[in-house]
Amino acid sequence: MEYVYSALLLHSAKQPISEDNVKKVLSGVGIQADEGKIKALVASLEGVNIDEAIKNAAVAVAAPAGAAAPKKEEPKEDESKKAEEAAAGLSALFG
Repeated sequence: MEYVYSALLLHSAKQPISEDNVKKVLSGVGIQADEGKIKALVASLEGVNIDEAIKNAAVAVAAPAGAAAPKKEEPKEDESKKAEEAAAGLSALFG
């Protein structure tokens, strides 16, 4: 993830996302950079509109899994019926 974050940081700073820049960002925070991962990242981001990708990703995250289906409300019991049942139960105590 730190490789992707470095690319996002460079994009935010309006710096080119190049192998050298990604390596500088990673080494600046003490991460030993893997050249293969850096090359793969830079190659995969070539020609990608990062602003558009972020916008589309934000929409997908906005609706978390499981939240799509609203819960059904259980029918509420009649409050007066409950009160009558409670009173009936109490009358049995007093004979």
